[in-house]
Amino acid sequence: MFNKILVVCVGNICRSPTGERLLKNYLPSLHVDSAGLGALVGKGADDSAASVAAIHNISLDGHCARQISGKMCREYDLILTMEKRHIARLCEIAPEMRGKVMLFGHWDDEREIPDPYRKSRDAFEAVYHLLDQSARQWAQALKVQQG
Repeated sequence: MFNKILVVCVGNICRSPTGERLLKNYLPSLHVDSAGLGALVGKGADDSAASVAAIHNISLDGHCARQISGKMCREYDLILTMEKRHIARLCEIAPEMRGKVMLFGHWDDEREIPDPYRKSRDAFEAVYHLLDQSARQWAQALKVQQG
């Protein structure tokens, strides 16, 4: 049973906070957080990420970037990353996590979700749609699992 989910990217200011809030929206009964492999600790969500999310009625208000750790990983049932290299990095940090780390885009043909940081607004919009599609797919899969 996946009751606690951690969403991971690099800086924890664009993709993972958006993915976190989308999953919380679709799976309100679950505990969902986010963190970064190279987090901009203490920073809020990127302005472009927050603005695009807001257009779709998802708020990134109150987000505060945090650095992932092995100890943190052990607190979660499922860890979702944006890229395959993130899975490899997490498994270096905490090898025992291998079985519970998957791509956020797992149900979308193992799609990796590119980093829009410092790119155009269109890039942020495209990434938002990828995140939303994957979050919906995770929600459907986890609702089936919960019975």
